[in-house]
Amino acid sequence: MDRKLYTRSGDEGYTGLLGPDRVPKYDPRIAASGDVDEASAALGLARSMAASAEVRAVLLEAQRDLYHLMAEVAAVPAAADQFRYIDPNRVAWLEARTEAFSATLPPLTEFVVPGDSLAGAALHLARTVVRRAERQVARLLHDGALTNPELLRYLNRLSSLCFVLALVEDRAAGVDRATPAKGAENAIH
Repeated sequence: MDRKLYTRSGDEGYTGLLGPDRVPKYDPRIAASGDVDEASAALGLARSMAASAEVRAVLLEAQRDLYHLMAEVAAVPAAADQFRYIDPNRVAWLEARTEAFSATLPPLTEFVVPGDSLAGAALHLARTVVRRAERQVARLLHDGALTNPELLRYLNRLSSLCFVLALVEDRAAGVDRATPAKGAENAIH
């Protein structure tokens, strides 16, 4: 195999945006793109562990959305519109998935501590990474570097979906949150 999987173009600490500009690797756009990329990887880890085929399908679609979102974040302002994909319909898709999965769960009777199942723990980790990406995108929106508010809404709804899917996966692993865990009745008071 003669093909190289590296370019050496970033060896000086600069990287390219989608457009003609090169910026330092610590530029807020690059930081946000990196956080979105990390969120996609965390979703992929959770997807690989999920018991439910339906959960796996939803996570894969969200990962594909994140690639579009990352492209818009990494685009120079003049090119951002050509990469726009995340819109109110994609946010509504997340809301519908969250509501559908939520309807299958009993009401919560206690705080949720991540770690009751492997897939659930991975989804909670993905949720926290998505929240970090959300904070970075919020900064770019508030500073005027991004103009599409749906990017922020999408990440916000995605973190909610991750929470619900973690509960779904915990339940598939046999965790019953309808009754408090042994000893929890003393901890609640």
